[in-house]
Amino acid sequence: MLEFRLLGTLEARAGGRSVALGHARQKCVLAALLIDAGRPLPADRLLRRVWDDRAPHRGRDTLYAYLSRLRRGLEPHGVRLVRRSGGYVIDLGEATVDLHRFRHLVARARAATDDRSALPLFEEALGLWQGEPLAGLDSTWLHTVRERLRAEHWAAELDRTDALLRTGRHGECLPDLSVRAERHPLDERVAGQLMLALYRGGRAADALAHYRHVRGRLADELGVDPGAPLRHLHQRILTGDPALAVPDPQPAARAGADVPTPRQLPAHPRWFTGRDQQLAEFDKALDSSDPRGGSVVIFAVGGIGGIGKTRLVLHWAHQNLDRFPDGQLYVDLRGFDPSGEPPVAPAVAVRGFLDALGVASDSVPLDPQAQAGLYRSLVQGRRMLIVLDNAADAEQAAALLPGSATCTVLITSRRRLAGLASAYGARLLTLDVLTGTEARELLAHHVGHDRAAAEPEAVAGLLEHCAGLPLAISVVGARAAAHSAFPLAVLAEELQDESARLDALDAGDLTANVRAAFTVSYNALTVGAAEVFQLMGRAPGPEIGQAAIAALVARPVSALRATLRELENAHLVQQPEPGRYRLHDLARLYAVERARTERADGGAEALLRMVDFFLHTACSAAQRLDPHRGGIRPVAARPGVTPLPLADRDAALAWFTVEHPVLLSSIDLAVRSGHDAHAWQLARALETFFDYRGHWHDWTTSQHIALDAARRLGNVSWEAAAHRSLGNVCTQTGRLDEGHAHFRHALDLYGDLGDRDSQAHTHRGLGWVCNQQGRQRDALDHAEQALTLYRQTGHRPGQAKALNNVGWLSIALGDHRAALDHCAQAVALNQAIGDRHGEAGAWDSLGYAHHRLAEHTEALDCYRRALELDRSFGDRYGETEILHHLGDTHLALADPQAARLAWRHALEIAEEIGHPATAELRGKLSGLLQGRPDLTEPAR
Repeated sequence: MLEFRLLGTLEARAGGRSVALGHARQKCVLAALLIDAGRPLPADRLLRRVWDDRAPHRGRDTLYAYLSRLRRGLEPHGVRLVRRSGGYVIDLGEATVDLHRFRHLVARARAATDDRSALPLFEEALGLWQGEPLAGLDSTWLHTVRERLRAEHWAAELDRTDALLRTGRHGECLPDLSVRAERHPLDERVAGQLMLALYRGGRAADALAHYRHVRGRLADELGVDPGAPLRHLHQRILTGDPALAVPDPQPAARAGADVPTPRQLPAHPRWFTGRDQQLAEFDKALDSSDPRGGSVVIFAVGGIGGIGKTRLVLHWAHQNLDRFPDGQLYVDLRGFDPSGEPPVAPAVAVRGFLDALGVASDSVPLDPQAQAGLYRSLVQGRRMLIVLDNAADAEQAAALLPGSATCTVLITSRRRLAGLASAYGARLLTLDVLTGTEARELLAHHVGHDRAAAEPEAVAGLLEHCAGLPLAISVVGARAAAHSAFPLAVLAEELQDESARLDALDAGDLTANVRAAFTVSYNALTVGAAEVFQLMGRAPGPEIGQAAIAALVARPVSALRATLRELENAHLVQQPEPGRYRLHDLARLYAVERARTERADGGAEALLRMVDFFLHTACSAAQRLDPHRGGIRPVAARPGVTPLPLADRDAALAWFTVEHPVLLSSIDLAVRSGHDAHAWQLARALETFFDYRGHWHDWTTSQHIALDAARRLGNVSWEAAAHRSLGNVCTQTGRLDEGHAHFRHALDLYGDLGDRDSQAHTHRGLGWVCNQQGRQRDALDHAEQALTLYRQTGHRPGQAKALNNVGWLSIALGDHRAALDHCAQAVALNQAIGDRHGEAGAWDSLGYAHHRLAEHTEALDCYRRALELDRSFGDRYGETEILHHLGDTHLALADPQAARLAWRHALEIAEEIGHPATAELRGKLSGLLQGRPDLTEPAR
């Protein structure tokens, strides 16, 4: 039987002998499959796991080769690599993986009915570890997995130590605990275990000294005090609490029959929709928990105000009352109360619990710690649900946690209670907005399904403006229900006005008021976080990056991180990807409202700083994409703006791709604020990106804006450049007459200015559009005029492009040998000046000339060179052209399969970007299936 070992150096052993698994990268592929054994992995995900974003050229082919080798090596041992609809799956058969065995043993240990049964399972699980997991293998994903495995190993070690302490084997723990405490001086769980072991070993003074040491380290390094559990243990050691003695191995006695059964849950929410995933997570955690020897199941549900945290918890609680026959405790901790009331002190909440548990007033201890101890004693061994609603922070909630694994705790808070996760193993759930279907169902519950069905457009408008926020939908529903005779369209029209939308989302009560919900969270922010929140609301686009926020608020990124964490922990902003932030639509309106109220200029200057940031970064990125294109000297940036440094072409392309929507919004913002130079330069900086990625509509729209801006500025050169750019995009998209008109306007303006380089650029454009119109003689005349002008001015990149144009048009006119000469000169000149983009185009033209001369082998070589270069800078339009030509040559060489592959790939890109050759490619693929003989004519 084959054994795979991941908990150390990756290896496979059969019958005591090692099985060859290949080199390190191939082992990474195997590791990725083994970690998710039994689950299909798409090829794209495997590529990312193994190579991050640096997959080799023809990465899929490399991956398939590795999979093939692994398949041949493993199948003789009964392990199969299978391709299914969802990706690749490793079918282990009888083989075993030490990682999965480790997890299985740990789960069994945690589910064991007593510690004496659990300990051998923990020891067997930990014994599987042979060192650093996946040693010698490296990728970003594997590094993340390795960190997760270390955390699992650490948790299992600590669980085993808890079991040893519970069974009176504290002496065995001391050596390991001393080492752990030294290596992890800030880990409070380890500190507590060591203090307990020392105390039970008769070394109370050492236990107290260790507490003082930990407290000092926490204060010096983190500026915090120990958490409530460690402080409580310290107090119990000081007072010599008898309960700290070696525990009785017998199960805890159930509370007496005279203790009442509390039923404190508020009423079941009348209407509830969605949240299936979160409800399933609650169920799964309870189904897999072990009340006899495990830990308390704790869920901390977080999210923005009005997202439905309390409704979710109460809905699940009422659906699962049978799980908690000994009662349910509930307290509203008022951590974020719209009335402004201060949060409930934990001692006050404990006193309320004691009352609910039937403790007579004269039996309640005076000391708050003793009251908390009595509360925990009364719920010990009882199957109870404890709901801590609207917690202010982790410390407030931690003081109310029971010690018995028979209890379940559900906490809601507008803050992310990460401290509960690290100290108590709480599961953190963050609620997002409702889906479209869920939101529609909730609104229909409020207004009636028939009424909703009768006005679908109005319902769609209402839901759009509520943006999936349950509170907003409920407020709209309440207002609609209060005026049942009014059309829903009236309310939808009221919500249409952004400036008054928050006024409309008020049902007349603080608990049914979206603005009030946001105000409570906003008032809890520090001054710096409130300022950042205001200005983020003013930023255009759906998301904003960290560097852009830094420009917006005129602070360094390093000084901003803690503030952004505060906003994220308050659930006022989300971080969907590392370093990218967004606000809920209604939170954005609230932020804008606060900015206009609290800032003299309403944040206008901050917005201009952000436009400066995008302009300067975009100009730098454009130069990275095409260093041989004329650079842009952007208008001076305001103080506090630091453009984002972009290392290379790939970084520039990635930045443009991510910021594309925000850049478009920034152009509009520049125009609205009267900054036409910014608008023109931003549009100019985006041209190459739009060209490479086929964003024809955005290119056209932005250049029309640039043309208007240039005219307002009276800048004739900029006006001509906008006409030339529009000529390019119109020709790309087959609007030839329109493109020709724009080029003629540009040529006339450049002639008036005496700008010969730009006249040459425009002649090349006219040559292109004339060629597309079938006027090859006119096209060649324009290309030769361009070449003459470029030679007069010494513009070498232009000469290279014009030589290529002349060569291409010579092919069209049947002078193939002249074409070879011109195109070869273009290749050489582009290589000399380092213009890889121009070189790709010249190789494509050279290949086309060879094809027309029936020199198909030479043509293939040229096209492959062109394709490799083109793909290196992401020009999807050019890639479509080259693949189209490549397919023609494959067919001429009687290789229809290769032709089909090339054309199919070209068609995929063409359909995505709207390439004019889309219909032609479809026709060729269809004709290939029908065996038509007329397909050997190459694309022009």
